[in-house]
Amino acid sequence: MTLTTIPVTAARTLHLAAQGLLTPPRRKAVKDDVIAAIRRMAQLQIDTIHVVARSPYFVLFSRLGPYEPQWLDEHLAEGQLFEYWSHEACFVPIEDYGLLRHRMLDPHGMGLGWKYPADWHRRHRKEIDKLLAHVRDTGPVRAADFTRAKGNGNGWWDWKPEKRHLETLFTLGKLMVLERRNFHRVYDVAERVLPEWDDARDLPAPEQALRTLVARTCAALGVARADWIADYYRLERRQYQEELHALADRGALRVLRVEGWKEDVFVPIEFDALIDDAAQGRLRSSVTTLLSPFDPVVWDRKRASKLFDFDYAIECYTPAPKRKYGYFCLPILHRGRLIGRIDAKAHRASGIFELKSIHLEPGVRIGTALLKDVRRAITRCAQWHGTPELAIGHAPRELAEGLLAAG
Repeated sequence: MTLTTIPVTAARTLHLAAQGLLTPPRRKAVKDDVIAAIRRMAQLQIDTIHVVARSPYFVLFSRLGPYEPQWLDEHLAEGQLFEYWSHEACFVPIEDYGLLRHRMLDPHGMGLGWKYPADWHRRHRKEIDKLLAHVRDTGPVRAADFTRAKGNGNGWWDWKPEKRHLETLFTLGKLMVLERRNFHRVYDVAERVLPEWDDARDLPAPEQALRTLVARTCAALGVARADWIADYYRLERRQYQEELHALADRGALRVLRVEGWKEDVFVPIEFDALIDDAAQGRLRSSVTTLLSPFDPVVWDRKRASKLFDFDYAIECYTPAPKRKYGYFCLPILHRGRLIGRIDAKAHRASGIFELKSIHLEPGVRIGTALLKDVRRAITRCAQWHGTPELAIGHAPRELAEGLLAAG
């Protein structure tokens, strides 16, 4: 059987369509747009770095434009989302709770360490059980409710014991995040947060959960390869050819080829009507925006390199002397291409959005249209942060002059 072959540009278009980055927002965002965007991506990664808006809020801004960040918090508190280890720590639509429940019941498959400190659990079982009973009897708690004997901690490796206990119970599914207050987790027992859940009645078979996670991944990626599946939900590291072809045989996926690639790619059948237009160049992304380092478009370095010819690594965990681009670089998405990155910082007290450095990819030409689009994207981002004044450090001269000349 001869498979339809599409250019890489069409694969990018299908991916961005799936991610909600095909066209700019046509109206002002409303609260329901937040949960719709998360369902489209299947999950929203959580990170606490705050040099610009924290990543989950920023990922939504990239898709929705200016919106009210508290809407995300409200969706969690209202039970439309839950938190768990999916890609990493993520907000996940509550209807997918059962897909991740197997990890809670047997967390060893996630790998031992800080996600599930099995040795800590074994050594502190009595204290952990006592804390669980305390929450069950007295109500929700925060890690901040417990004092630390020796001052402030230096990171997750130096958490106070109660924080580690809470995280262990969270990984085991005994506690869930009821809400967040100033982005700090408030924990309660799972039976109060999700009283309607019953493992005996509601838990899907492991094979069914896996099939659904693979299908969710394809829907979120728009175009998927077998070697891209494992990363999205942190599944077992292997090829998923069998599961993908089974979905294709059932009519859920269409099998294609991409020019220059040896591997089959799989496209959700709901995108079937877009394939020809994307392949012929009649359908292209018209979005220009900044992305979070933890955006699904770039969180898989190999996938971003293959799809966009863009080598992206998060450098906030790299020692400063070894950084190539900067601490918290925001990829620049421009009309279907990743054209560069900006190391940014929002100085909220002074109202300044600092562009410490701007690095464009080799071969990117700063034309009038590109400058206009990038200027608008940066300006909207700065205004949403409440830091409307731009300050530019290292940047291509023509780009810096164009940004500053605009006001």
